[in-house]
Amino acid sequence: MYYLEKISWLESLLLSLISNVFLYLFSIGLYLFIDKTCSKDKIQEKDHPFSKSDLYLSFITVFINALVMLIGVFLWKFQLIQLNNNKSIITIILEIVIITLVMDLLMYFFHYLAHIPLIYKIIHQKHHEHISTNQLSLFVLHPFETFGFGTLMLLVFITYPFSMISIITYLILNLIWGTIGHLNREFFPNWAQKIYIGTSKFHNQHHLNNQKNFGFYTSIWDRILGTYKK
Repeated sequence: MYYLEKISWLESLLLSLISNVFLYLFSIGLYLFIDKTCSKDKIQEKDHPFSKSDLYLSFITVFINALVMLIGVFLWKFQLIQLNNNKSIITIILEIVIITLVMDLLMYFFHYLAHIPLIYKIIHQKHHEHISTNQLSLFVLHPFETFGFGTLMLLVFITYPFSMISIITYLILNLIWGTIGHLNREFFPNWAQKIYIGTSKFHNQHHLNNQKNFGFYTSIWDRILGTYKK
């Protein structure tokens, strides 16, 4: 933390870019590893074909994620985001659960709004060209979408002095969950859907039927609000 207080904005940007490139490569590596080692059949017969346009768009997503992280550092330096690192393990676990559930609800509504016909056509349709998925699908997003999701996170972090461990753990879980959610193989056991987990098949169903399954980490809000489909 002391180091971040002293580095320049240019150094902060470079650090943010390096961090997000690493996370990008980690996500792709995790996707390919699971896809090659998982014994389960593919959810859909074929993966979405790889394209250069998707690759370039994924680079833009990484850059915007880096900007969002830089904004987060800016908000922290000016004490709009405050951290409290003197917390017990139980409190940290509780914070991670709270961040995840709150973000799941906010992302549900943000995702639902992205499917309003006019907004969908301009912003979200590109992502849904991936009816099946591949290792880039998580990052094939309109820049506004990427910035919007990032802004939701920052708004949550502003509201309460979370532990740095809680925030970092949530961000890592978010990346892993996004990667698993866009697999073309079911990662979770069959009973996972019964306890409202947003499984790989759950999100894949959304790519097949874009009026259902708007949730990300869970199916709770879809079940409550009538947009759930097995």
